[in-house]
Amino acid sequence: MVKGVIFDLDGVICFTDKYHYLAWKKLADRLGIYFDEQINNRLRGVSRMDSLNIILEKSNVEYTQEQKESFAKEKNDEYVKLLKNLSAKDVDNDTRKTLHKLKEMGIKIAVGSSSKNTPLILKQIELDTLFDFVADGNCITHSKPHPEVFLKAAEGINLEPKDCLVVEDAISGIDAGLNGGFRTIAIGDARKHPHTTYKINEIKDILDIVA
Repeated sequence: MVKGVIFDLDGVICFTDKYHYLAWKKLADRLGIYFDEQINNRLRGVSRMDSLNIILEKSNVEYTQEQKESFAKEKNDEYVKLLKNLSAKDVDNDTRKTLHKLKEMGIKIAVGSSSKNTPLILKQIELDTLFDFVADGNCITHSKPHPEVFLKAAEGINLEPKDCLVVEDAISGIDAGLNGGFRTIAIGDARKHPHTTYKINEIKDILDIVA
């Protein structure tokens, strides 16, 4: 029996990939580092500093930790500016209806996101009061595929991992869910994961799984 559903945010509830890409691209261009959509795809579900280290793989320069932290802040400042373009219109009606339906069914819903900007994003898309609990990059020390963020989300809604489903669009997110003992639902690129519990085409398909 499913008692809770934990959602990744970016790429599942809303889509901020384009803003991440533009912010990282601006930084990479300034540093003279090659960066493209394929590299950007490797950053899904990965923490800010780990993402930066992936980008710096293309650099011949050795940067200090202080410089790296400055780069990460520079990227995030640009990303936060771009997030101001987000609004409730960036969440489609099916997604919003599915979230409300799950709550009507007595199923707890939570967010499990590596992003430290989760509170801002939820506010921009007007979902900041809907979820029963939000675990994000501000309360974890390990990014996905470590299961910490999902374990904290499950704890926040007072449920065991075996009673929850994790919904993810990233391979690393599915790994994180499985590593934590959760059943997982893959959407988007995560559907390529060979060991995910379920695969769906649209968020509303979750309702068929929990029925």
